[in-house]
Amino acid sequence: MEAVSDTDVQFWMAKAMNWGEDTSCSALLDTSRHLGSLRSFLQQVLQGLQQMRSTSEAMKTFPFVGQFLGRLRWNPCVIVDERSQRLLLRCLSCLYSAEPLNAVELKANMWIKNLLCHLISEEEGSVAHATVKHAGLTPKRYHSEALQKVVSLMTEEVIKSCDGSSNTARCLNGNIHTMATACVALVTCPQMSPLIGALLKHSMLCGSSCLNQEFIKEINEALISKRLVLEDEAIVNLWCYSPTCLEGAAVSLLESVLSDHETMTQSLDKHVNDSLLPRASAHHCHIFLTVNEIYRNVLTEIDENLAVRALIQVFTACFLQRLTGQKPQDRLPLRAFFPNVTSCLLAPLLTAPSEVPREAWLDHLSWIRSLLQSVTENEEAGGDVRAYQAVFEAWFLLVQCGYWVDTAAELLVLAVPENADSLLWLLTFFHHPTNRGHQRSQQTAVAREAWTHLRMLFLTRPPPPRHLSAVKELLSSSLSANLVLHLFLNFTVFSHGPVSIITEITDKVLTEAAVKRKALWILASIRCRLNSAATQDDRVHSRLRTLHDTLLQT
Repeated sequence: MEAVSDTDVQFWMAKAMNWGEDTSCSALLDTSRHLGSLRSFLQQVLQGLQQMRSTSEAMKTFPFVGQFLGRLRWNPCVIVDERSQRLLLRCLSCLYSAEPLNAVELKANMWIKNLLCHLISEEEGSVAHATVKHAGLTPKRYHSEALQKVVSLMTEEVIKSCDGSSNTARCLNGNIHTMATACVALVTCPQMSPLIGALLKHSMLCGSSCLNQEFIKEINEALISKRLVLEDEAIVNLWCYSPTCLEGAAVSLLESVLSDHETMTQSLDKHVNDSLLPRASAHHCHIFLTVNEIYRNVLTEIDENLAVRALIQVFTACFLQRLTGQKPQDRLPLRAFFPNVTSCLLAPLLTAPSEVPREAWLDHLSWIRSLLQSVTENEEAGGDVRAYQAVFEAWFLLVQCGYWVDTAAELLVLAVPENADSLLWLLTFFHHPTNRGHQRSQQTAVAREAWTHLRMLFLTRPPPPRHLSAVKELLSSSLSANLVLHLFLNFTVFSHGPVSIITEITDKVLTEAAVKRKALWILASIRCRLNSAATQDDRVHSRLRTLHDTLLQT
């Protein structure tokens, strides 16, 4: 490796001397701005020291290194930054002699011990102990509070730099840009969070774009890797400022759901709410439209994926809960959030089942069915692109409001034959929105056949083997497997038979691992709908837990 250049040595020695123990805003800004380059220089020095055969040789080759490292030890930015401190410690360890051969190496060892005591020890007699004795603080806390004090001053400056008006000329954009640049190297330091939050809030209040992309990128990566904690408002401001960060958050939520079905199916609604996306969407229409478009595009690619459908349904339900909780004067009309859907569908579908009396559910579902059926009939009559698009938009809204499909499936458990048609049609349209080859009538017939077998299977004691075999055969068919599974699981949850019988039927019917994973997602959707209901049915929730555990264990 080539020795470090004299120019670099002079530059960094000058910087270390200028910084010293200065904890002013200007010193913090300058240190932070150069911290990335300082790490690179320290890495270069470390690689050189690692090639030395002795401390004497190292001191001769790098005569500046002792004074340089000694000055850096007092800089709060360097000490608080884990990567810089690690490099500093590794450089010191390279200078330490396990078996000192001369007075120089003995003196170097003593100096290194004192330096290490300052950084990581609190033994009596050490520099660190003196700091504790006179300042009442450990070295780590001393540097942390020094940095925190400076950050507090800078945060106040950011807050004062914009009065919340649209007159961005009054904002000190140059200073804001400088502070954002300074934050890049220290973005994972907890002390920096208030300043980062203030900078993001500034960007929202002033509508300016003086935050550089490197700052935004570092924050986003730190948030995703959970190395940075920000207040909820700051995260929402980040999403408003950067569409890329918002898209990343939506995709991250999707990936977490798809990668961990065991955890997610137990607490999907909590996980979705914890993502902050529903709350942010209720306050910022463009956030909802962006997230919605991402999930919509995913669904068009894998429309049979029940995990994606469950996520869309639960995200929409959580969003609507947040929106309903707002004051009427602050709430945007539903049309703003669902601009592509036929207006007559919004009220019946976006009204949650918990807001409709149970005895009115059947009529409400018949109303939804008639509205959706008129849209599909227009498609079949017209056959043009606009008619097809209208059907797609209606179907996607039904997926978003899948709690009404779950309600229809629940009612089918105890429905009389004359009330089943509307409910079966809704279930069929939900799972098979297109009418390619005029298959809708065929699929509806499959749904009715499955419903008939399931009624006999769950309402007859003991369960007839003939109907058990018929349900297994329908589940193995690619034509309507998800539809039949949806019906089957609602019978397991809402029928009144003994849990032991229900578990026995489930074990015999759901034998394949892939089918069990799908079943878990349908149960997750059912659970989320029941969690939002005004009243809790302990029997049903107990059965849900039993079924969930059974599917995971077998």
